[in-house]
Amino acid sequence: MSETVLITGGAGFIGRWLARALLRDGHRVRVLDSLIEQVHPRRERPTELDAEVELIVGDVRDETAVRRALKSVDAVVHLAAEVGVGQSMYAVDRYTSVNDLGTAVLFQQLIDNPVRRVVTASSMSVYGEGRYRTADGEIRDEVIRDGRGPDGSWDPRDERGRPLTPAPTPETKPTALKSVYAIGKYVQERLTLTLTRQYGMEGAALRLWNVYGPGQALSNPYTGVLAIFASRIANGQPPMIFEDGLQRRDFVHVTDIAEAFVLALKEASADGEVFNIASGEDRTIADVARLQAASMGRSDLTPEITGKSRAGDIRHCIPDLTKARERLGYAARRDFGEGLAELAEWVSRQEAEDRVAEARKELELRGLVA
Repeated sequence: MSETVLITGGAGFIGRWLARALLRDGHRVRVLDSLIEQVHPRRERPTELDAEVELIVGDVRDETAVRRALKSVDAVVHLAAEVGVGQSMYAVDRYTSVNDLGTAVLFQQLIDNPVRRVVTASSMSVYGEGRYRTADGEIRDEVIRDGRGPDGSWDPRDERGRPLTPAPTPETKPTALKSVYAIGKYVQERLTLTLTRQYGMEGAALRLWNVYGPGQALSNPYTGVLAIFASRIANGQPPMIFEDGLQRRDFVHVTDIAEAFVLALKEASADGEVFNIASGEDRTIADVARLQAASMGRSDLTPEITGKSRAGDIRHCIPDLTKARERLGYAARRDFGEGLAELAEWVSRQEAEDRVAEARKELELRGLVA
């Protein structure tokens, strides 16, 4: 069934790939995006946004712009958000305004202009630390980490001082909101599930892991970690890694993310639910940095391990994808090595300004790096 789908924040990285996937499925696509300078330095329509996509330049906090964008729309994918754990810890008013108030304005207009379904982008950051297992096999869902241990390790430990092992984190794990960004993402998903049900719409939220692929804003030091690494490497600088580099992450290609949103828009079983969306393969950050440098022909650039922690960061969080597989039919398809090669080829044709040192200085000045 062909529908008109509104993507808020749809001129950004994920939105452009999602728009393409929806067009391919025969849908009409409208985008509402404010084209902020941090993501869109030229403040103009991205060349990667398909010509068939209708673009409305406007802020998600502007009720007039939102009302116009919702006209004759059948479904909404809500991506509009300020993104970045570190920056959220000092740009508190900006993040809260866009992510919390922006979502509230969207739903205020949806009350009078309802749609069939709203799917909102949430984040794995809402979990804080992921699920862990003790040496005795016990599950721990509420692990709190207090910096480096007495032995110099960054890994959390149990009451007897034994290291905990990361375990797949399901959607049922209690949230632990460690950053302003995480708080905002949780607000977005709760508003979505609460208000869609109250006003006769359908709703779902996707908790995304670390998204990568061609089209990320390389000069934005608060974007995805692979884009940040790519910017450093392209400028002849080593990837900069906090702590010891052994923290584990799951990296998922943007085309798999786009497919997950398409499934969440159409599968009946998605209504009222949250889903983990990732690749199902986790790696250490240090290994990823080395692989990326090699893919860009710069194996000589050994990662710079800072040995410092950043406020809001977590140690390990790996996903349990059982629910997404069984309810949505979701499965990541992109091979990580192929994805890195594709990203390297795209980066080679871009101009990337390395602003990582500038971003780190901002964090240090505010006492957010220790």
